[in-house]
Amino acid sequence: MNVAQDDLTRHTPMMAQYLRIKREHPDILLFYRMGDFYELFYEDARRAASLLDITLTARGQSAGASIPMAGVPYHSAEAYLARLVKAGESVAICEQIGDPATAKGPVERRVVRIVTPGTLHDEALLDERRDNLLVALHPHGDQWGMAWLELSSGRFNVLEVESEADMLAELHRLDPAELLVAESLRLPETLTSRPGLRRWHDWHFDYETAQRLLCDQFGVQDLQGFGCAHLTRAIVAAGVLIDYARDTQRSRLPHVAGLSVEARDEAVVIDAASRRNLEIDTNLGGGRDNTLASVLDTTSTPMGSRLLRRWLNRPLRDRSRIEARQAAVSALIDGDRIEPFRELLGRIGDVERILARVALLSARPRDLARLRDALATLPELASQLIDFAPETAIDELRHHLVPWPELADLLARGIVDNPPVVIRDGGVMREGFDDELDELRALHENAGDYLVRLETRERERTGLQGLKVGYNRVHGYYIEIPRAQAREAPTDYIRRQTLKNAERFIIPELKEFEDKALSAKTRALAREKMLYDTLLERLNAELQPLQATARALASLDVLTAFGERAESLMLTRPVMRDEPGLNIEVGRHPVVEQVSQHPFVPNGLRLDEQTRMLVITGPNMGGKSTFMRQNALIALLAHTGAFVPAERAEIGLVDRIFTRIGSSDDLAGGRSTFMVEMTETASILHNATRESLVLLDEIGRGTSTFDGLSLAWATAEHLIEAGALTLFATHYFEMTSLAEQFDRVDNVHLTATEHGHDIIFMHRVEAGPASQSHGLQVAQLAGVPPAVIERARVRLAELEAQEFDHAPAPRAHSDRTAPPDPVQSDLFSAAPHPVLEALGELDLDALTPREAMALLYEWRDRL
Repeated sequence: MNVAQDDLTRHTPMMAQYLRIKREHPDILLFYRMGDFYELFYEDARRAASLLDITLTARGQSAGASIPMAGVPYHSAEAYLARLVKAGESVAICEQIGDPATAKGPVERRVVRIVTPGTLHDEALLDERRDNLLVALHPHGDQWGMAWLELSSGRFNVLEVESEADMLAELHRLDPAELLVAESLRLPETLTSRPGLRRWHDWHFDYETAQRLLCDQFGVQDLQGFGCAHLTRAIVAAGVLIDYARDTQRSRLPHVAGLSVEARDEAVVIDAASRRNLEIDTNLGGGRDNTLASVLDTTSTPMGSRLLRRWLNRPLRDRSRIEARQAAVSALIDGDRIEPFRELLGRIGDVERILARVALLSARPRDLARLRDALATLPELASQLIDFAPETAIDELRHHLVPWPELADLLARGIVDNPPVVIRDGGVMREGFDDELDELRALHENAGDYLVRLETRERERTGLQGLKVGYNRVHGYYIEIPRAQAREAPTDYIRRQTLKNAERFIIPELKEFEDKALSAKTRALAREKMLYDTLLERLNAELQPLQATARALASLDVLTAFGERAESLMLTRPVMRDEPGLNIEVGRHPVVEQVSQHPFVPNGLRLDEQTRMLVITGPNMGGKSTFMRQNALIALLAHTGAFVPAERAEIGLVDRIFTRIGSSDDLAGGRSTFMVEMTETASILHNATRESLVLLDEIGRGTSTFDGLSLAWATAEHLIEAGALTLFATHYFEMTSLAEQFDRVDNVHLTATEHGHDIIFMHRVEAGPASQSHGLQVAQLAGVPPAVIERARVRLAELEAQEFDHAPAPRAHSDRTAPPDPVQSDLFSAAPHPVLEALGELDLDALTPREAMALLYEWRDRL
């Protein structure tokens, strides 16, 4: 049914109201509150029934057909919302805001909030250890403005990048839950089917509107103070986010009080492919196990865990900030502060997200109880921070980690130790906090005791032993006297009801009690809700400094986790240098070392001004990829301020980390494995500088030997000329001759030894090229049938008996070096030697003696 076209006059008043509200939200599900249920109708009902596996029923008729209906209980709606959001749906929550007792016709309703994947803040809907970001993009020419908002914490950032590739790299880092773009924007193919993509009307993407919205949000006249006034594209994106978030939350977002500008040159740039290959917080299978973050995350709070992932995904290039973090970790270790801090931080909870819910007035009683416990811990925590040196990052945090005695006392007096989940059922405010609330509760809870006391007193006063005090829903409280004694009732007794065998009376005192008691529970709940809202208002008055405290707590938590990991995993503080280079002694892979069932074999690495490239050879499964990744991860950890898995490490600041490891295709994008490989390689060659760390594995293996070797050779040459710090793993043995052609290139290999037809991988890196590839032994380990392995051995012996061109020194052409020209043989015929081919084509009679002698020297070199 098309709601927009439906004639509302054909429906009941309630369904007409539903259809009017639904017209305003045609593309999302509408949860329409009816009593104790949220109901859905028409196509919404069908969709929800399918997604939630709930019963599809019907209500009334439209155009002669039953109206589909499905519903979920309001008290368990969060669980259903979580499933819908996970499925990529957005939901408008429509509540009853009118009083059913006074309503003429349908109770007034309105949408109070729209739940979308990128605007979640409910605890039950969020992953506590992952950021949940809403991102907006706005391009102009080749440049892109980006803005991202985490509504559950209030973090708001902007960035401008110079190319589509840079935008995609940053988007991969942010991994947004929801992405906002203009309706008319042509997106790269990789984004068109992205989960959470939402297109918004073009008119929202207007600079003047965005600037006005941002100034209104922050209460300023211009954006100069935020350092973003010149970032016109990013301002548009930021304005769109504020507009969208305000619309979905029906709130001014008081916890979003400013924005931060990020600059790409402040951090080490890692493109999407490199980030994926390094498995920083997501493994190659899309999971979270066996990642760098999983090994390092021993944080005590969810907000610390989220910050740890942000630090790992955005390593710093500012040496002073890096060393301040390192100094903090050293101070924590040297002062035996790690366990005391971890114990205190364990009492803190997720203050960052609790404050966001306080700001949005959606904080629940248990949120305030956790905030109370956190504030109660701050004085002890602050007392532990007084003697850290100024050069440590902790000294900077100390200014925000201050006690909040007034708020701590208010919450301690106001909130019971173990409050219920929601405020609507009462029992949240502590006894003694408010006299009026205590009186109303006493009236409600002690009504029975009062009536017993009143009955005893009135019997004594009147002498009527048959007198009883009672209650019914129709007539309320009463004093009942048997009819035979009714004429003896005191003059202050007012007749209320006559029965067959008794008379019922009321007295002013009982009437007054009735007025109070019958409404006491309702009034107590209303009073408690008012007191609770006042608490939220009081907290909101200190919201911004409280948010700064939360951020400082998260940073302290990460630094403490770095210290704990350094002690537990025997990590070392690296020495940071301004000059590019890596000098790592006895380095280890931080993840493989923890998950491997066998002792890890450590290896060192030296890349400096004398050696800019290592050509790495050795057998498959010999450890080439592990060796390369471990050095990239050591460099990444050093740039976050963490300690590294090595006995000693000197790390020069790098601007980018590139990795081209492993093979994958992009079937949806129509790209083969080789095309993906070449696309990623092209990005590296265009962007690698003298300060970049480049890891390349098996370049050129996706095509023929000639093409592959030529591409690998030319790629290596380009990186040598660029001066990038490069680890170049290859199975092309011809590549090892680069070390003879260029001064700054060395060969290393991963060792393996054979025992009969078996192979034992030693995983040690040694100087020089590998002597053989051990391919048949690896195939045997993989389970290739023995008959196939044996046939391959026979054929290998035949091929090795033939003559091949293995010239180690290619001829120079002008100022560049070309790869050797090997002859590619097949498995069924012997390839002629190129010298024999040249001799067969030679006209001997036309040669002069000098030319003949030159040819002999050339052929000797080639042989």
